[in-house]
Amino acid sequence: MASNPRVFLVVLLAAGLLTHAGQAQTVTAGPDSTQLSAPKAVKDSSRRTEKFLGWHVTRPKKAALLSAMLPGAGQIYNRKYWKLPLVYGALGFTIGTELVYQKYYKEYSIGLEARKRGNPDPGPNSSKETSADNVRVKLDRFRRGRDIWIAYSAVAYTLNIVDALVDAHLRDFDISDDLSLQWQPDVLRVPTAPYTPGVAVSLTLKSNKK
Repeated sequence: MASNPRVFLVVLLAAGLLTHAGQAQTVTAGPDSTQLSAPKAVKDSSRRTEKFLGWHVTRPKKAALLSAMLPGAGQIYNRKYWKLPLVYGALGFTIGTELVYQKYYKEYSIGLEARKRGNPDPGPNSSKETSADNVRVKLDRFRRGRDIWIAYSAVAYTLNIVDALVDAHLRDFDISDDLSLQWQPDVLRVPTAPYTPGVAVSLTLKSNKK
């Protein structure tokens, strides 16, 4: 390390930055250093509570509960009306496809049982199959398709809740490019030297208070 002063300086600066990042509230560096107070955290306005069915809940929780009870209600609560076609479109398509597979599964299941008993197949589609094996193959196909689309419906329902929850969290925050960047010199102590120069940098995203 002594033979390469550039590497030594880089290591010291990196250690100083990491040490400064690890300080939660204040940064001190010996008796001659100045105590630096960390900036106060901005209160998250989404933690404000509202009444819902007699309970005091936060805005995100209320939005999630509304969407869980009635898909799209959380989006209406967040005033994101343009998302309603997406919510109902996704749920309508997945549930509709699931019902189609269920319809064919039921028909082919009844047709297969009828063939096993030696009775004529009553199904309008399954009766066109030439053998019971063909009915059984398509029955398995419709069962797998139904199960897959049940899972897709559950995913669409869950995404509806998550979307309302996230929107409620982000509702009271300014997501523009209004950022504040501050830097200041600092004096930090590391094991290899009593006083080590460093630079403290903080990046803050300003919140929009309403």
